[in-house]
Amino acid sequence: MLTAIIDYESGNLHSAHKAFERMAGEVDGGDVVVTGDAETVARADRVVLPGDGAFPACMAALSGHSGLCDAMIEAVTTRGRPFMGICVGMQLMATRGLEYQETAGLGWVGGDVTRIAPADASLKVPHMGWNDLVLNAPHPVFEGVQTGDHAYFVHSYHMQVTDPAQRLAHVDYAGDVTAVIGRDNMIGLQFHPEKSQSAGLRMIANFLTWRP
Repeated sequence: MLTAIIDYESGNLHSAHKAFERMAGEVDGGDVVVTGDAETVARADRVVLPGDGAFPACMAALSGHSGLCDAMIEAVTTRGRPFMGICVGMQLMATRGLEYQETAGLGWVGGDVTRIAPADASLKVPHMGWNDLVLNAPHPVFEGVQTGDHAYFVHSYHMQVTDPAQRLAHVDYAGDVTAVIGRDNMIGLQFHPEKSQSAGLRMIANFLTWRP
């Protein structure tokens, strides 16, 4: 079993790599590699797309690596490999992003990525730090995780999902903020599981043993 964490020069992947390696060791989840090589992504058994920064820059960087985006799409949509998007990697699953400019996303989960607008003007954007998850629907990646568990967020934009059934969890930030999306063999986490202590590590472990 091989899990490929895609490196398209969008953020520091060291902590994510270490967290996935640690949990793979605990659940016999196989090997974990950080790679920007299209052939490695194409043959991977699981694919992880992280992302830090602005939606347009991340989409351009992913598309700009020769063959990488196509290999990821082939693995996930054609071969049905389990996929996890993290932070902006989750947002790229959307139909489009509206950060700075309208930018087409992967279109895997219908919806727009829009700026967070808390009803309480005293709350700052970006939404940064710990918040309590509210689970909206059961999912194998949530096994051992429950409403009220904490996750660590750093973001100014979030996804407005077209189909409410594909919003699997949210948090309250003077209004609902999407925390987890998913369908079929795909799941996306707006928070950083590698920084979210026990709940985040549990989700990583569950992903590494998930067979959709």
